[in-house]
Amino acid sequence: MNQFIRVNMTTKEVIISELPEKYAGFAGRALTSHFVNDEVKPTCHPLGKNNKLIFAPGFLTGTNAANSGRLSCGAKSPLTGGIKESNTGGTFGQKMAKMGIKAIAFEGIPAEDKFFVVKVTMDGVTIDSAPDEIMGMGNYEAIKVLQAKYGAKAGVAIIGPAGEMKLMAANISFADPESNIRSAGRGGLGAVMGSKKIKAVVIDDSGAPGVSIVDPDAFRSAARRFAKALTTHPVTSQGLTRYGTNILVNILNEAGGLPTKNFRRGRNDWANDIGGETMTAIMEERGGKPSHGCHAGCVIRCSQHYVDKERKYVTSGFEYETIWALGANAKINDLDLIAEADRECDDVGVDSIDITVAIGVLMEAGVISWGDGKAALELIKEIRKGTPQGRILGCGAATVGRVYGVARVPVVKGQAIPAYDPRAVKGVGLTYATTPMGADHTSGYAVATNILKVGGNVDPLKKEGNIELSRNLQIATAAVDSTGMCLFVAFAILDIADGFSALIDMINAQYGLSLTADDVTDLGKSVLKVERGFNQRAGFTNADDRLPEFFEEECAPHNTTWDFTDEEIDQVFNF
Repeated sequence: MNQFIRVNMTTKEVIISELPEKYAGFAGRALTSHFVNDEVKPTCHPLGKNNKLIFAPGFLTGTNAANSGRLSCGAKSPLTGGIKESNTGGTFGQKMAKMGIKAIAFEGIPAEDKFFVVKVTMDGVTIDSAPDEIMGMGNYEAIKVLQAKYGAKAGVAIIGPAGEMKLMAANISFADPESNIRSAGRGGLGAVMGSKKIKAVVIDDSGAPGVSIVDPDAFRSAARRFAKALTTHPVTSQGLTRYGTNILVNILNEAGGLPTKNFRRGRNDWANDIGGETMTAIMEERGGKPSHGCHAGCVIRCSQHYVDKERKYVTSGFEYETIWALGANAKINDLDLIAEADRECDDVGVDSIDITVAIGVLMEAGVISWGDGKAALELIKEIRKGTPQGRILGCGAATVGRVYGVARVPVVKGQAIPAYDPRAVKGVGLTYATTPMGADHTSGYAVATNILKVGGNVDPLKKEGNIELSRNLQIATAAVDSTGMCLFVAFAILDIADGFSALIDMINAQYGLSLTADDVTDLGKSVLKVERGFNQRAGFTNADDRLPEFFEEECAPHNTTWDFTDEEIDQVFNF
């Protein structure tokens, strides 16, 4: 089966058809971005009737291949005004793939002033009224209610109170195997889902046939080779597994690229207090779970269960970017408090990067003091209440900066810049500036090569080689996002040639194809060209591919500046 499901929220009509021929060679990000480019008017209002929201698993999602559990979500972004693909773990994408569903597209806006639950089973799709009790409820409890109603193992995609309010930093949250929360976090796609009055999408794969494999023997062989690459590379088998993504705090601090006090410098004296080594030690002492997978089949297991002093679960997927933003960037030296803030972001349903960077902007404005973690947490809790301050914060860093008249606002295309100073990690700075997604480190993770020396060694402090690095990684990432693989597999396949070959061999074995490495590169290029074309028709120009002017300041300890000319930046997409 290759089902393409359309759900019209205006008419409540559901159309289930074969995947259109023009999308036959696409999955994941390639499918979501081509669909949005084809069917969404670039100049439409992101919260209006003409925007569409699409979910699509990747080529390998739902197979037994290691780390093949990702789902792409796409729409026009309320936050950036451009195209958006946001990627998530959890169980939802794997269930879609096992049911033979290549995509679910949601369009239209209901006339009724009420929310709905879309239910997807092997028998079809129904649209139910959302239970009154889950309206305004936090995501953790709402998932429990829905799974009690629709089945304990049902996959759930849900918006929290922030999505109901259509706040621009609202995300779409997905239940993981333990019914905790993973998110399609960036770009405000939860607001798009909220505009369509969809409180949740519930999927039950009971009776699903599973993913079809054309050549099972070849697939198993390639999958073993691929898993071997992941389980032997030191980043994917040791560093991330042991310390999670938060291992990067001390690494970036040592490299002078850990943005501190709203990007004023790249190093601080107490980074280790919030670093991955300290975090893991706390979890081990309290009986937490330092290593955990966000979806079935993950062998990297960079997630965790962070617990409080009473050994009660607080949050999963406690990521470096969130810890950095409230930690070094906002000068809050308290992992427990940061964990509580991370949980609140997940529960209310907002991007924990944009919101926490916005806290630094509020500190810049003098609303609260630098390092005041309790005040920061109370501000985040205002989002749930729907107060004016909460709604402002819930729309992200760019909105906070405009409302409070702050010039030092770290955003590109309206989206907050994450946890790597572009003056000290210049490759990722170019990615921030040029990706069609708005500032997004995952769109071309040059930190791998600039700092970790994975896939080569390009000096992070100099211009040389970084234009090519950002370009090549953005192309590769667009392709990886289309496979359904976790982006972290890139560490292994950049260094281990057979890991990359095995990835292509798995796709070929599954679909009976004969793709080459050049074909994969061409796919990545085509995705980026489509995304950039959409943004250009939405009104974006090269002038939008720029970093804020305060990055012209020197960044200690290296005292480097953002010194790329406009002409040099414009070369990134010269392919």
